[in-house]
Amino acid sequence: MTKRIVLLCMATGLSVAAMAQVRVGVKGGWNIANVTNTNSGGTDNSRALNSFHVGAIADLPLSEIISIQPGVFYTGKGTKVERGEPGDVAYFKSTTNPQYIEIPVNFVGKIPVGQDTRLFLGVGPYAAFGVAGKNKYETTIAGVHSNGESSIKWDDDTPLNSGDPNQGYDKYKRFDYGGNILAGVEFGNFLLSAQYGMGFGKIYSGTDDSRDDKSKNRVWSFSVGYLFGGTR
Repeated sequence: MTKRIVLLCMATGLSVAAMAQVRVGVKGGWNIANVTNTNSGGTDNSRALNSFHVGAIADLPLSEIISIQPGVFYTGKGTKVERGEPGDVAYFKSTTNPQYIEIPVNFVGKIPVGQDTRLFLGVGPYAAFGVAGKNKYETTIAGVHSNGESSIKWDDDTPLNSGDPNQGYDKYKRFDYGGNILAGVEFGNFLLSAQYGMGFGKIYSGTDDSRDDKSKNRVWSFSVGYLFGGTR
């Protein structure tokens, strides 16, 4: 049900594009990604993983102070586990970096603070589809160093089926969904923003147990963008 609500909100937002004067642009930046590891949905800061996002956005004004901003992004998420320090006799590090095509639809309120300058706050849903990514490891045991990597495998989970067809312990769910909270400043055609993305679905294949909030994506994103066309 939650998946269908997210998709309905996104479809509603995108349909407004046909009725509004649209500015389109590009946006990208730095991700600090993590995956929840406690029953209450918490994360361990030491597990945070640096990644990136890049894509296109549109700004659909509904009024002088309210816009809908859909987008399409290529974005990296994931987490890491590290024991010891590089150069130690015993050291271990593993990272998982799933990469998605993500479609957010954010509802944004803008507050004028000067000529061609606005502060903005926003919230909205997103849907994401896994397309690539790597699992990597690095170990040192008794002075012997080794490392390796493998491509992430995906099952056939989608909003249109039940369960996880083609699931496996070594796979990720193809479909992710959640919500965003963002804030920033728009000056002229430029945007600077910070966003927190909270995944609602568990990312590992077959992990459908609703009794805890482990294994969900959490991502801080810091972005710069540019909207083509006249300023509002």
